[in-house]
Amino acid sequence: MRQPSRRPVRPLAAIAVVALLLTFSVPLAAQQSNPRFDALVALAEAKMKEFGVPGVALGIVHDGTVTIRGIGVTNVEDPLPVTAHTVFPIASISKTFTATAMMRLVEQGKVDLRAPVRRYLPDFRVRDEAVSRDVTVWHLLTHLGGWEGQVSAPDRGSETLRNFITTTIPNLMQVAPPGAAWSYNNAGFAMAGRVIEVATDATIHRAMRDLVFQPMGLEHAGTTAGDFIVQRFAAGHGTRDGVTTLNRPFTPSVGAAVGGVGLCMTDLLAYARFHLGDGTVANGTRVLTRESLERMRTPQVRKQSTDDDIGIGWHLRSVGGVRTASHGGTLGGHILLLELAPERNFAIAILTNSSTGWRLIQDVEREALKSYLGASFAPNQGIAHRGLVETLPTTEPLARQPELGPYVGTYARPSNTVVVRVEGARLLVQERSNSGAPGREMPIAFFGPDRAVVTDGAERGQSVEFVKDDAGRVRWVRVVGRVAVRSPDQ
Repeated sequence: MRQPSRRPVRPLAAIAVVALLLTFSVPLAAQQSNPRFDALVALAEAKMKEFGVPGVALGIVHDGTVTIRGIGVTNVEDPLPVTAHTVFPIASISKTFTATAMMRLVEQGKVDLRAPVRRYLPDFRVRDEAVSRDVTVWHLLTHLGGWEGQVSAPDRGSETLRNFITTTIPNLMQVAPPGAAWSYNNAGFAMAGRVIEVATDATIHRAMRDLVFQPMGLEHAGTTAGDFIVQRFAAGHGTRDGVTTLNRPFTPSVGAAVGGVGLCMTDLLAYARFHLGDGTVANGTRVLTRESLERMRTPQVRKQSTDDDIGIGWHLRSVGGVRTASHGGTLGGHILLLELAPERNFAIAILTNSSTGWRLIQDVEREALKSYLGASFAPNQGIAHRGLVETLPTTEPLARQPELGPYVGTYARPSNTVVVRVEGARLLVQERSNSGAPGREMPIAFFGPDRAVVTDGAERGQSVEFVKDDAGRVRWVRVVGRVAVRSPDQ
């Protein structure tokens, strides 16, 4: 039988389809006009057209009132309206669920965050034996283990994490001593997931369900493609040369503890309200103590050469005096964000089904913080990576740039090198894959101590940070949240 042709959908064509469909709004309070929320929706709709984003779920918690709006469609080839119950894979926002599950085990006396990982995983080892012996569960949940973190596990069903620990982890390159250089680390959260499995004698899928989903009443939450396929699901999309196309096939994360959770906006905001609360859920059952929730949002370490901190599972920053805890996610044509402002009883979540969604998220999030909380970024505020691409809010390069020589060199990761060189009076940064062509050179300018901004090209406005060792020597460069270590002969 002849199959129907499948044509890429241009962004404006996709939005034309959206305009014919229901724009779904579910305030979980009395139906009433909300000018601030309506203005955010209008902004999101404009950004969808600008960046070719087919579907968005937008949700706000403000002073106990929950407002949700689904905008656009789940899939440009089989368009259904995004609703309050459309399931999105939330990618690395899942790490906060892993941290929440771990804190439940801490309260039950089954895990000690400061205990060595080997207490729970006796066979655990990375390439550095001293690190293998001394690294703790706390290092896993704060991205401070120091080994290369951008690795994933092959799918082995219920044995996925066990296999990852025994076959992949032992070969990980140590790019920094534990705690020396903050670096976004997926591998650490996979290890944390294995600790949870051992502590609960269950798979990570079952543990997530028992420790988080069921106690909080998250009815649409899951961790497998089988969980998602029975829901209205937001498929991922990519945009290239102005054309928006469906990503096929959808490849879910096999690392439930790293990026495998999926759920709808209604459930995500129920989860957000739990983290804004005292540790009880709607029926009065206590899931965590208030002290544990606050501990998760307490700065553990400054992300060097930025103004952000890391908590336990949460990324922490201050915007105009308002302290926020957040996590973004990036996976298979989905870009997403959950952000809390606990002292203001406020949360915002933005879920998109497009690889360009980070641009929409950035603009809508910043407008929401300003509109609802009166919060704006300070000039030259150095924000750090938190699971999705961002550009720096406002930067003004230093009138007098530092001496460039100390930053020049070749910095290594297992999959690539980062070459920093001087051309004329400016510094250029280039990532070179070990298996392919080099990337574009990014010109950078310093706007603060060891912190720089890309000044031109596709990555314009993004941050590049340099990290010094205890002796004050530039030892690492951090690009998109991950560090590469300077070659020892330089």
